[in-house]
Amino acid sequence: MTETEKKDNGLLFNGMDKDILKVQATCVQYMKEYNTLGLGDEERITELLKLSFAEVGEGTFIQPPYYANWGGANVHLGSDVYANFNLTLVDDGHIYIGDKTMIGPNVTIATAGHPILPSLREKAMQYNIDVHIGRNVWIGAGSVILPGITVGDNSVIGAGSVVTKDIPANVVAVGNP
Repeated sequence: MTETEKKDNGLLFNGMDKDILKVQATCVQYMKEYNTLGLGDEERITELLKLSFAEVGEGTFIQPPYYANWGGANVHLGSDVYANFNLTLVDDGHIYIGDKTMIGPNVTIATAGHPILPSLREKAMQYNIDVHIGRNVWIGAGSVILPGITVGDNSVIGAGSVVTKDIPANVVAVGNP
């Protein structure tokens, strides 16, 4: 099994594999251009979002700059999603964000994790667990969503939160839920 196949199947893989790095380098090119655009060129902004991300619904906008180690290639955005500046997406695995979700500035959503064993980390081993964010969620400024988390529909994640456990629908979660 190749390192890419391991990555795509949620297995431990070498994140420094040359084939993975080659694809990753290509994916970030659209993100780099997007981050240089100012407001006013909506047509190109929309085009670059659709080229960068796995899926982009109508009316979705990300305030530049955003950062994604795969340029957004593994991120699925619903309709009318808004993300403020400095969104960081560790999108080695898939990130699903539902319709009408709002994301404050300086939010990190991560799918990648690393082994506890030092001998495996020395070999650049990592794994990915997908993140699912429901519909009509509000994620406050500076929050961190860790790998494997699901945030239910209509929930609010308070500013500065570090989300370490799944959040059910229709709740307000603040701190380290």
